[in-house]
This record gives sequence, C-alpha cells and structure tokens, in this order.
Amino acid sequence: MVEQELISNDITAVAPQDARDAGIAAPEFEYRAYDATGLAGLIRNGDTCAGELLDMAISRAEAVNPQINAIITPLYDHARQQIDAGLPDGPFTGVPFLLKDLLCALEGTPMSNGSAAMRGVISPRDSELTRRFKQAGLVIFGKTNTPELGLMGVTEPKAWGPTRNPWHLNHTPGGSSGGSAAAIAAGIVPMASAGDGGGSIRIPAACCGLFGLKPSRGRVPTGPYATDFWDGAATEHVLTRSVRDSAAMLDAIGGPDASAPYPVAKAPGFSQGLLTPVRKLRIGFTSRSFVGRDVSDDAIRATESSASLLRSLGHEVEPVTLELDGAQLADSYLTMYFGQVAADMDFMAGQLGTRFAQLEVEDATRVLGYLGKTITAADYVTAKRRWNGLTQTMNAFHQKYDLLLTPTLASEPVEIGAFNPPLAEALAMKVINGLRLHKLLLKSGMVKQMALDSLEKLPFTQLANLTGQPAMSVPLYWTEQGLPLGTQLIAPLGDDLTLLQLAAQLEQAQPWFHRTAPL
Repeated sequence: MVEQELISNDITAVAPQDARDAGIAAPEFEYRAYDATGLAGLIRNGDTCAGELLDMAISRAEAVNPQINAIITPLYDHARQQIDAGLPDGPFTGVPFLLKDLLCALEGTPMSNGSAAMRGVISPRDSELTRRFKQAGLVIFGKTNTPELGLMGVTEPKAWGPTRNPWHLNHTPGGSSGGSAAAIAAGIVPMASAGDGGGSIRIPAACCGLFGLKPSRGRVPTGPYATDFWDGAATEHVLTRSVRDSAAMLDAIGGPDASAPYPVAKAPGFSQGLLTPVRKLRIGFTSRSFVGRDVSDDAIRATESSASLLRSLGHEVEPVTLELDGAQLADSYLTMYFGQVAADMDFMAGQLGTRFAQLEVEDATRVLGYLGKTITAADYVTAKRRWNGLTQTMNAFHQKYDLLLTPTLASEPVEIGAFNPPLAEALAMKVINGLRLHKLLLKSGMVKQMALDSLEKLPFTQLANLTGQPAMSVPLYWTEQGLPLGTQLIAPLGDDLTLLQLAAQLEQAQPWFHRTAPL
C-alpha cells in the first residue's frame, strides 16, 4: 500500500505549526493536519473549542476504529462531562487524548491491562500520571488496546483481538502500546499515552511512523499504585507525531511524586530547550543484533540512511562494535520478565479473590507466570545485579560517544499472528499448564530459547530499559512496501534533552509529519 498526503498545504515542512502560521482560517480546518500543540493553539485563539475537537476525534474514531481495533473502551460521555466541568489551563487544554489500557488508571473506569481476567475491574482513583495528563488540560475519551499485561511487542490480546497497523492492515502496529500508536497513525488523535518496559514506546513508534521517546528512569511518576514498574525497567510517556508535543508533555508530567523511590529533580523545560539548536554530536552506530540474531536488509538500510543524514547535518558518525554481552543482557531481562509476570498474576489473583491457577489468562501468560515462580530470590537478585554491568558498558561507550544509533526493530513490522506459537508449541503449553510441568520445562532450556526467539525481531530496545537511559525511535525510513521502520538513538542517563533537540533537527531536515497512513 502506498502512502498518501493528507493535505496539500505544507503545514509541517519545517515543524508542525499553528493554523494561523499556515494561513488556514478556522473553523474550516483539517483536524488531522495539526499536532496537539497546534490544536491547543486553535482553542487559545478562539478558532475552535474543546467540544468541537472532541466531536472530530470521535467522528474519526468511529470511521476507522472498526478496521484497526485501536480503541477498546470508548469514554465519550466521560469526556463530555470533563469538558462541561471545566478544563484546567494547561499546555494542551481541550485536546482529545487516549489512555493506554495498562497502568494508567482513570477513576471510575475499567482497566483490563489487556487481560480477560481484569475486564470490568474499575479503577478506584486516578494514577498520578493520569492526574497530570488531566492537569495538562487533555480530554480523555477512550482507552487503547494492549497485549495481556503489556508482555508482547505486538498487540494481539485474546481478550480484545488484534490491533492493526494503519499503514498496512495485515501488519502489526507493534506493542505493547500498539493501540495508542495505531490511533495516532490513523488520525484519531495526535498524541496518546504509552509505556515502555522493553521497547513498548519505541517499537510501536517504529512500526507506525511516529516519534517515541522513552524517558530516563525516574523522570515520570509511577504512583500511587507502585513505587516503580518492573524494578525501574519500565516507564511511561506518550507517542506523538511531532517532537514538540513530546517535549511539552514531558514538561507537563515530569518530576517525582510521593511514591518515587529515588526522587529525580524536575528537569529544566524541554520545550524551551528545543529553541536551542543541538550541538555537534559524536555518534556511534551499529546494526548488529544485541542477541546475535539476523537483522533484515531494510533495518540495516534504515540505520545507514539515518547515519548518512546525521553526517550531512554536521555530526560525527562512525560504525562501532559495542562490547556488550548479549547472553547476559537476554538472561537478565528474561529473568526479570518471568518474575514480574508471576508477581503480577499473584496480585491479580488476590485482587479478584481467586487462585493463581484459576486466573482467566492466555496460555503463554500462564506459562510465563509459572516459570517466574520457579526462579529463586537469589536468581532474581543476581540477574538484577547484572544490570550494573550493562550500565558500566554503556558508561564506557559514552566516554567516547554522545549517542548510540541502532535500528529500532530487526525487521519491518511483522504480519498479524507472526508471534503466535506454532500449533505444536501451543498444544504443549496447554499440556504444561494442565500438568504443571513448568519446572521441568525451565530446566530443559526450551522456554528461554522460545523467549530468545521472540526477541529475534526486537533485540535492540531492552538495553535502555535495564540501564535506565533515555532512548527514542525516529521515523526516518519507509520500506518499498510502504511500511515505516524507525531508527533508535540512546543517550546517557538523564540526557533526554539532547535526544529531543536532535529529533527536532531531524524533523526539520527530513519531515515526517506530512506522511499519513493510507487508511
């Protein structure tokens, strides 16, 4: 499928701008031609209102959501009540917004975390991040699809069905923030919430032609339901079409809350920082898989093309061999992953008043949960201590280079169902779950091999989760088939601003905002 331009006027050839800058008179404006900052500007200028924008977002959702299955819980009445009650004066006052149906609790509404077991469970109060979204003036009108417990790099939960990529409906939008990514790419909203515990902001951004920044560890609040997510490996933010939206949102939501285990001082303004051009950077790049698997020709071309663009902008860019122990990276990540699934399932069972074995979860999730129960406390702590070795590796790298450039994905976005286990493995999981043979399976090494196989297409993103570094996926490449394929850049811990400044430079040099999915 070939991309098409949504509008003929060049609103974002340099950067997304307000309608007035492009000479478009409201109210006759194209909703999808604006980023969130631009829409908020229309409201401030009196060219439209929150109710009108909400109606446009709902109209677009009703037109395209049946094809992509991005929104699983419409909250239209909630949004209208929010407007009627009066919106706070924030950077995004009146802009329609969607919450990922994982972690982002909204008082009085269901949050399933992608699981049939949790369907209908009502959140008793807002999470701190949701509260800050609301304080920014956003109008929340729905929740987006996510894989069960956010565990996959695709969004195909059995509870809600698969979400499809607006660029090609047979392909995945990525995961676990796939519903949010698909909604943005389809023009329902210019920005939506997302989370990242192993790439779940960057992977969907790469699959859907969006900008996705995973902030530094501790930058975004996690309370009041948790002190951190996945021992600090996971964080939340947003997916956006424009860089300036991501920066402005990080200004709005950043800073510690009362639950923060190690409070990080609120950073100086990221939006203000975009006014300063990025300095000349030294960037090392590699297309070699961190876990020793194959990388597609398109992924390699995307990285080399990005490296060439960066050189043309005056940066010093050179190939590097990253001295990284891929086996240690995979083992450390998977041990945490298994253990966290077990803990999450224990929590769910307690919340629902049932037994672990009786939870209505997918077979793969159940296997992971039982495997997590076979891991000893010593095993878990040993794996967690290895994170420091990865951190020291990256610290040494950053003594010479400002940023690391890699593919975001090891291949183009896969087709729907590509991550489903073969029939024999699916039947084996049912038998394993029935006979409780999980310890035997773990000892055989089969499960870790299966998990490694699942990382084959997604080997580049987990590193920044374990080290806590900020990392972003930038949409600079499309395949001949018209599928986006993002490029990842990783900065030292705490240096989110350099990534945003560089992204703004790339957005100006090779604009992507005008590229719209053919849905």
